[in-house]
Amino acid sequence: MGQSIEQLAEFVAATRCEDIPNAVRNHARLVLLDSFGVILAGSERPEVAALRRSWAAPTGAAATVYARGWPSQDARTAALLNGIAGRAIELCEGQRFYSGQAAIQVLPGVLALAQARRTTGRDLLTAFVLGYEAAARLCSVFTPRALAHQNGQACMLGAAAAGARVSGFDAAATSLAMRVATILLLTPSYTNAVAGATSLNVAGAMSSFVGVLAPDLVRCGFEAQPDAVEEALGQMVGAGFDAAHLVDELGTRWDILRNYFRLYACCNPIHPALDALAAVLRALNGPSAEDIERIEVATYRFASVMRNPDPPSFFASKYSLPHAAAVMVVRGDLSHAALDDSALRDPRIARLRSRVSVAEDPAMTAAAPRLRPARVTVTLKDGRQASHACDSHRGDFMQPFERSELDAKFRDLAGCVLSAEGVERAAAMIENLEAVADVHAALAALGAHARPVT
Repeated sequence: MGQSIEQLAEFVAATRCEDIPNAVRNHARLVLLDSFGVILAGSERPEVAALRRSWAAPTGAAATVYARGWPSQDARTAALLNGIAGRAIELCEGQRFYSGQAAIQVLPGVLALAQARRTTGRDLLTAFVLGYEAAARLCSVFTPRALAHQNGQACMLGAAAAGARVSGFDAAATSLAMRVATILLLTPSYTNAVAGATSLNVAGAMSSFVGVLAPDLVRCGFEAQPDAVEEALGQMVGAGFDAAHLVDELGTRWDILRNYFRLYACCNPIHPALDALAAVLRALNGPSAEDIERIEVATYRFASVMRNPDPPSFFASKYSLPHAAAVMVVRGDLSHAALDDSALRDPRIARLRSRVSVAEDPAMTAAAPRLRPARVTVTLKDGRQASHACDSHRGDFMQPFERSELDAKFRDLAGCVLSAEGVERAAAMIENLEAVADVHAALAALGAHARPVT
């Protein structure tokens, strides 16, 4: 087996909470807060609620499903359901320099296992940070195949490492959990997203499921080949895996600090164009949809393909730059509430979508992913015109959101499921997570503030 994989496993197994810098733990709590809010709001999506209702809770269920009524399930099922919810509304965080959404693939499994095992909040936070680090580092040296979406791929192995940490595994067992997990890696396509295929969200949630399952498989005696990670990511699922830099600056460079957050409830690559559009609309003093003759967008290749002016569903609309641009003009923002099902049926938004054009700029493509450039020009029917260009979007570690913006996002999303008091209690619990003596009791107590099932 590769030395780098073993070093990473040793790091996950042996690193203590006090070894993680305060700045990293503080930021990890913010990532946890943000992700928890996304899970709560995502639980309201109809397909997520229907799946939840179809699975009866077993006797003695030990983990919470974060939804109305605060139901319980076994840890694996809770991790899966919460993972699907977390992917359902396109508001989860991700890695800035490579494709991956570590938190929403690692956290649901960590929460479910920590609750089932009644661990401390300190242990939960440690496992989350270390699992995130493993996931992000694996993403950084992994080359995905063309069209591949990173749900259920490299991050799945980070989720398995996090589950091993919650389970108290040593380095050898942690390595085995990651290697066992490779047999479960998935091959989701970005085509699912633009087609509105919500099955893509199951792929991301399977990482959380495997985060609970892989430690069980190790405990029961399952084995894996020594080079399972290298072969799976480099030859089977992926197009390449170069472990030479996997453990560079391990323990001093923390990838959770190099993430991005989202306030726009749509696919991250189109956010720079939307930031540029917002600046143009301000420069033109907020024109109405009817005032606009056309909106022209130039951006890098990956964002430019998200140009369907007539998305067929809620989920597909998250991957349509013309739709998101029209919603911004008509509704004034792109929050979860603004970019909802009704936006697809809004005739003013539909009419404006057809006047949005999107094209690739090869020079911008050459600058990605170091930069994610976009340029937007809006021409009004009275002949006035304005343009704005940006190198990247707000929300990453180089142009971070204000903490107040992320707190407001959490309150809006968490309020879909929790009462106002429950939202504040959840935020306080996460802020003081290292003082929580029993994760099971703390999470279960939030159930008293959950909105009823309707």
